[in-house]
Amino acid sequence: MLDIFIDYMPLFMFLVLAIFLFSGYPVAAVLGGIGLGFGYLGVFLDVFVPIEFFNIVGRIWSGIADNLVLVAIPMFIFMGTMLEKSGVARDLLFCLQVLLRRVPGGLALSVTVMGTIMAATTGIIGASVVMMTLMALPVMLHRQYNIPLATGSIAASGTLGILIPPSIMLVIMADLLGRSVGNLFVAAVFPGFLLASIYSIYILTITSIKPSLAPPLPAELGPQNRKEFWVMIFRGLVPPVLLIVLVLGSIVAGWATPTEASGVGAAGAVLLAIANRRLNLKTLRAVVERSALTGAMLFFIFIGATAFSYVFRSLGGDDIVIEFVESTGFGPWGILFILMMIVFLLGFFFDWIEITLIVLPVFAPIIELLDFGDHVAKIDLVYWFAILIAVNLQTSFLTPPFGFALFYMKGVAPPEVKIQQIYRGIIPFVILQVIGLGLVMAFPQIALWLPGKLLN
Repeated sequence: MLDIFIDYMPLFMFLVLAIFLFSGYPVAAVLGGIGLGFGYLGVFLDVFVPIEFFNIVGRIWSGIADNLVLVAIPMFIFMGTMLEKSGVARDLLFCLQVLLRRVPGGLALSVTVMGTIMAATTGIIGASVVMMTLMALPVMLHRQYNIPLATGSIAASGTLGILIPPSIMLVIMADLLGRSVGNLFVAAVFPGFLLASIYSIYILTITSIKPSLAPPLPAELGPQNRKEFWVMIFRGLVPPVLLIVLVLGSIVAGWATPTEASGVGAAGAVLLAIANRRLNLKTLRAVVERSALTGAMLFFIFIGATAFSYVFRSLGGDDIVIEFVESTGFGPWGILFILMMIVFLLGFFFDWIEITLIVLPVFAPIIELLDFGDHVAKIDLVYWFAILIAVNLQTSFLTPPFGFALFYMKGVAPPEVKIQQIYRGIIPFVILQVIGLGLVMAFPQIALWLPGKLLN
């Protein structure tokens, strides 16, 4: 019995992790505690050498504290938080409402477009969903929008920031996979806009068939003359687009690394706050404090995950997983479907960062062993897989019982919006995300064409 436990200790690590993640303790403490606990247990059972604990410290320093790529994370957090306080999103939403007021479901489409633009300026999902709920949901309810459609469109478009660069998740993925952040950013552009387009087509179709779901906006909404119209455009639409050009354009053009571009984005967000006359000492202090707390939380999780993953690998976890996959007898496509299904199911219970930090290092070696022939070149396989994981993980924000975007929304939504209506609203969008995942899986060039063009 003891021999079986020793042979399958890595699997017991996951079992204990699954139990303690529901305990309410901080995720970072759970990850690190289980990693160190099983390390000491391995020492007692003579399958883990005590000096290996020093290797964990070295991994934390070289992989996290001394990693220049991860510097981009606090800068992108600062940028997103500053944009939330600068009024850019509020002006953008009003501008889009005016431009799309004659289109069926114009307000829901405005929310989707706004979510896409904000995703390209910040990768903080909590801030995006809360901000859009506070600004857009009361307006949609006032216009007699169907509540599930309103909440579903806000939640889905608010989570696009996890995929559309500059995404914090893509920075972490690139670091875990040892791949270029810039290339991964570029590979995620088309899949991100694909999902946004699918959302828009769905909203346009369903509101055309059933106009009662989304009553049209009044014709008198917005500026009354050409001068006011152009003032609105230059104030509401141009600033976020300019920031996108500054951040993504500098990366795509090769003028700046993603880390440098994050600094450009943070500086650009400060300039927009100054231009909107909303930058003062109180605002700056709130932005810095929230950015520091968010960054500290993320890096604390990195430390815990590093300890967990090192002990898992040292105890032979990678070998067990690879052996299991090979024993199934499935071909490359069967294995890929299994991995995608595992990630999708984990999204019902865990946050993206837990799934990414724990699962990705285990799955990546498996993918590198697969051969999809002419469907995907071997050199592009890891980038394609990373984008598939990223699209898949977007559902983790929407799927109950632990869809964090749903909790963000419920926390700030008007009292008349029930959690059951929010759950009902996200179902079509989860289905649309799965369709988007299938399209990227069937047509890899959706993710790989743009990096290939830019690199060649």
